[in-house]
Formats: sequence, C-alpha cells, structure tokens
Amino acid sequence: MNKSKYKKSVILLNMGGPKNIEEINTFLVNMFNDYYILNIKNGFIRNMVSKKIVNKIKPDVISHYEAIGGKSPINEYTEKLVNKLNKLDSLSDYKYIMNYTHPYAYDVLKELKNSGVEEIILFSMYPQYSEVTVKSSLESVYKAMKKLKYNPKINIIDRYYYDDNYNNSIIKLIKDSIVNKNSEEYILIFSAHSIPKMYADKGDPYEYECNYNTKILKEKLYKEGLYFKDIVLSYQSKIGKIEWLSPATIDIIKKYKGEKLIIYPLAFTIDNSETIYEIDMEYRKEAISKYNIKDFILVPCLNDNFYFAKTIIELSNNAKIYNSNISDIKKIV
Repeated sequence: MNKSKYKKSVILLNMGGPKNIEEINTFLVNMFNDYYILNIKNGFIRNMVSKKIVNKIKPDVISHYEAIGGKSPINEYTEKLVNKLNKLDSLSDYKYIMNYTHPYAYDVLKELKNSGVEEIILFSMYPQYSEVTVKSSLESVYKAMKKLKYNPKINIIDRYYYDDNYNNSIIKLIKDSIVNKNSEEYILIFSAHSIPKMYADKGDPYEYECNYNTKILKEKLYKEGLYFKDIVLSYQSKIGKIEWLSPATIDIIKKYKGEKLIIYPLAFTIDNSETIYEIDMEYRKEAISKYNIKDFILVPCLNDNFYFAKTIIELSNNAKIYNSNISDIKKIV
C-alpha cells in the first residue's frame, strides 16, 4: 500500500463544470439527476424529467460555454487554489472533489484510503449553507465512503459566511475593483445564486445566511470608509417556472437604470459560467444597451486569491478532528 506522508487531508467541495464542450452533457445530466436540484423522489421519473430538461437547455448551454472559451474556468482556478494551498501549508494535503464532473468523490476518497489518510476535513466552497449545494456534496461523499468502507476521522466546514478573514478577503477585492473611483457614485449589488423558494420555506438557511453575510460586509465597508449610493442583495440563475428567491439580479439592474453598478458574486468563491458569462456578458450587455448603465464593474470571485487561501488554511487548521465517521455525515444528509 502506498502510504502518504500526510495523515490529514483537506478536501474542497464544489459543483464542478465541463472541461470541454463534450463534457457539457455529462455535467448537465449529473446535475439534473441530483435529487436536491430536481426535487423528485422517484429516481426513474426524475431521470426522465432530467433528460427532457437537458435536451431543452443544452444548445443554449453549449453556446454559453463556447462564448467563454469552450470550458468552465472553475477547474483551472480550483487547481491553482489547491496548488497554492499545498505550498502555503505543509501540515495538510489539499485536494478537491467536484459533484457533477471529475474528480468525483469515489475516485478521490479511494486514493486517500489507499494512501492511509486517517483524518479528513471536508471544506465546502459554498460560504452559505444550502441543501441544494452543500448537502448534495456531502451526500456524494457519504455514499462514496460507504461504498469504499472508508471510515476516517472527519470534520466538516459547511459554511463560513460569518468568518472575519473570509469577509476581509471580499472587502479587499471590492476595494481593488473600485480604486480611483468614487464609491458613492455606485450601487453595490451582492448577487447570490438563487434557489427554489420552497427550500427556504421548509427551513433551508441559505436566504438568511446570504442576508446576514450582506449585513456583515456592509458594516465592514463602512468601517473602511467605503460608502455606496446603495447596497442591495439579489439572486441570479433561476431555472424553470417555479418561484425562486428574489429579487432577481437583472431586475435590480433594471431598477437602477442610468446608474453606475459594481457587482460582487456573493455565493460563489470560484468564477464559473454564472459569473463570467451570465453576469459579465449577458447582464453587462443588457445593462448597457437597455438600461443605460453608465459603468458596470464585476468584482472577480476569490478564486486562488492569497487571502482566501490563508482563510481556508486557518479555518482548516483550527478545525478539530473529531472521532467521528461517515455516520456523522449521514446525520447531516
């Protein structure tokens, strides 16, 4: 057995994205077959419905990815982040798992089991908790561990919207994006990925955590002497006809027609098609052509930002590794 020099591994959990045009179908099929995305209990019926959805939206999705280079940037940015983490922290081995594309939970965990890794920290790349994102990723890990009969000690960092270092990293990005400009002339929009409203109605904490995160950032901005014309939270990426969290980001852009806008993608830590295509191409074009927006600034996601890497290291190194196991993940999922 190949024994790793590390006893502890930190695994970043994210949704993934296609590495090329050919992988778009796999990405979409896996995503819409996820119970937490398409809330249909019967697997056979869910599979049938997901196929119809995929066939309907795939041509548009392909054109979106073609517009941004034929692939999602989420994979390259995550690789860069993991490489940076491994250089900065000699105490742990950093890896990542994607929920809908490679590397999948089973493959990564099999490697860790064979390497003799005894302690694992599961680190969500979603700062705010939701069943749609975090719970789904944790369930994939649970199923893989159960199949592998792999039972290491575990801790889970499933949210960190309240963390001081995390929020300071965002403030720095916003400050860097508006340098030499008068912030008081701008509307600051925190755009979060929306989820179906029925989840929030059933107790999913995502909406509350997005609101609380926005409140924290507002207070930090004021302390930094950064005042905006207005600061608002909105939601993007709605799919289908059911009710989703609102207000929609595009509606907020319309509301502030003729203004100057700066947008930070609140619920994303790594840039993906929903930031660089949906916001920076679709929304930008509509904002300028339809709503006479005078300036449109998209703040990049944290990506492989040094301060975000330090945040991950600090949160991971301060996390206690409990004598817990896969049954503890099952309690969550």
